[in-house]
Order: sequence, then C-alpha cells, then structure tokens
Amino acid sequence: MVGKNPADAARRFSVAPMMDWTTRDYRAFARTLTRHALLYTEMVTTGAILHGSPRERFLGFDAVEHPLALQLGGSDAGELAECAAIAEAWGYDEVNLNVGCPSDRVQNNLIGACLMGHPEKVAAAVRAMREAVSIPVTVKCRIGIDDQDEDADLERFIATVADAGCDTFIVHARKAWLQGLSPKENRDIPPLNYPRVHRLKASRPALHIGINGGIRTLEECREQLAQVDSVMVGREAYQNPWLLAGVDAAFYGEPGPALSRHDAARAFRPYIARRLEEGAKLNHITRHLLGLFQGQPGGRRFRRHLSENGHLDGACLRVFDDALSLVPERDAVAES
Repeated sequence: MVGKNPADAARRFSVAPMMDWTTRDYRAFARTLTRHALLYTEMVTTGAILHGSPRERFLGFDAVEHPLALQLGGSDAGELAECAAIAEAWGYDEVNLNVGCPSDRVQNNLIGACLMGHPEKVAAAVRAMREAVSIPVTVKCRIGIDDQDEDADLERFIATVADAGCDTFIVHARKAWLQGLSPKENRDIPPLNYPRVHRLKASRPALHIGINGGIRTLEECREQLAQVDSVMVGREAYQNPWLLAGVDAAFYGEPGPALSRHDAARAFRPYIARRLEEGAKLNHITRHLLGLFQGQPGGRRFRRHLSENGHLDGACLRVFDDALSLVPERDAVAES
C-alpha cells in the first residue's frame, strides 16, 4: 500500500466516528478483526481538549488502535489548530473536522453540520490546522443542510475548503435537516443520494472523495469503490462487528487476524484483563461485543449473560468466559 502516512494508506475502508460507540474499547476490539481499516474516535470538542481534565479521558488510546484518526468538533480556527497539534503530539495519524453532526447541542456552538452554511469558516479552520501539523487534515460533511441546493451549495463548499488545502472529504450522502428533524431522524429520514457523491468525485478527480451512509455489506462497499476513493461504514460495523473480519482480505490484500468469532473474542481477552486492572467496568468494555455473535446459535445467550452480569459489582473475566462458553464453537471455515 502506498500513502504519505498510515491514515492515507488505510483510508480505503474506515469505521465512522460514532458518539458513545467508537470508544477506545470498541476500537481495540475492532483490531481483533481488522489490522488495516482506518478507525475514528468519537467526536471530541475543542473545549473538552483544551479545558477538560484529565486530557487522557478524551485523547487516550491503546497503541493497537493504529491507524487512528481523531475527529474534532469546533469552529474557532485557532482552537482547532491548537487541538490538531495536541492530537499529533499524542500520536494520532489524522485529524478530521466534523461538519456533519446535526445535534442541537453542537449547533448552538457552531459545531457540526451547521458549518456547511459557513464554508469560509471551515476553510479558515482547515488552513490553520494544516499549518499546525504534518499529519492529514480531513473533513467529514453532508451533501447539504436544510434548503441548500445539493449541487450548487455542495460544490461551493467543497471548492472553498479545497482551496484552503483540504484534499480529503468523507461525504455522508444525506442532507441534514437542522430544522424539524432530531439527530436520530437525521440518520434515517433524509434520503440517501449516492449519485450526488459519485458526481462530486467525477467533477473533482484530484480530490479524495469518500462516501458514508447506509452501507451495510462488503459487496456494497465494492460497488461504491467503483465510483469513489473510499468507503466509511458506521452502524453496521458496530452492531455487526464480524463484518470487519472480511475487510483486510477484501480491500488490503491480506488475511484478517481472526479466523472465527471465538478467535476474536479470545484475542480481546488480555485487553479486557488489562482494562479491568486499570479500574474500568466490565460492562463498559464488553458492551461493544454484544453483536459479535449476531445470528449465530447461542448469540442471544451470550448477549443476555453479559448484559445481566457485566454491570454487577466485581464483575470479572469469569463473566466474559462464561458468556463465551454459551456459544457453540464452529469450525473456522464455517464462519460467515
């Protein structure tokens, strides 16, 4: 693979940043399934990094998580530049600016999708961030907001931000309706418009254009890669994590690390033990594995055992081991 840094090399397939989901524990678990996919943090605001304490709470990660990108939420160019420099010092491989989150809370602070209405502000932020770091600075956006024109306004946004030096955009192929729809509704109700993202790539061939939104299978990823440069998968990669087991072979030309779901669970066990020693709660770690045996015999018993026992005081590795024993182990060749 050829790339300027690990993030560039890995970008062909990535797991989307998702609040409360793509935590450091999920990302470490994902690495038992794929070595190469680019992983993203949850969105972290500039205020949390600059004023929160301890900083480890917002920026900490395990070395196994590389290649890893930090997604920032903010709009002040100076603060974003400072946070980008901090991210590079902490060892992140990429900094991504969130221009897609539709929540009311971030709108009030001019964070997320509302920034699509302020392309010059995004351009100024990107310019400042690029001057502060040597790692890639990328943007994740929507195809538009509210009554914006999906052609003219999107083209203007991309042109303005690209002129500031951004050459990588990951585009969620839906509008965000900031007036009238909740953040949850914004994930499903606005119709997907993949052809719009495909046309963007065709009109801006020099840019790296990735696509996000509603993609659920590796075959759908392959179809998208015939039109764009990269694919980002969100909820499906979390709710059905075994999807990631096929990513390395499909998109990076190497076998993945796990031959079976049990292999992945066992590979994650030392990490769980280490996090428990650090004081983490078992259920905070294992909640990210609840979908591992989705559709498999014993999968419901696995989920139920972890859900009913993982939160109890003193819950330890025995709870995890007992849950795993409830799932019949299959031959690796039979895994699907």
